[in-house]
Amino acid sequence: MNSHSGHHKPLIDLYHMPYKKKEIEKVYYRIGEVADMFGVNQSLIRFWEKEFDIIKPFRNKKGNRFFTKQDIDNFHLIFHLVKERGFTLQGAREKLKGNPEETTDHAAVVRNLQKIRSFLLELKEGID
Repeated sequence: MNSHSGHHKPLIDLYHMPYKKKEIEKVYYRIGEVADMFGVNQSLIRFWEKEFDIIKPFRNKKGNRFFTKQDIDNFHLIFHLVKERGFTLQGAREKLKGNPEETTDHAAVVRNLQKIRSFLLELKEGID
């Protein structure tokens, strides 16, 4: 049996997706950045902040809002319920109070599927 000492590299590594440089996580996000993340206007972000007590931005002396990663995660949940699943604001509040884990899991699955779809579209564009 001809043994290779493990130095042979396959031409195509099917097990690893292409390397993408990881973005550095910010600690605080301005309202404009949050609005851009979700493709909504800033007034909706301010409105949701008033409507949902899970959104608690830090404010500086000037009153500017600075949102944390936790706030962003909570916005993902609200966005998922209201925009993607069609909940009313009251329905979304009740859902988040009743079973936040289930909502978090469902939103995470949707986000992962969206990432996979984006990756596949990028891959398709590379082939075409």
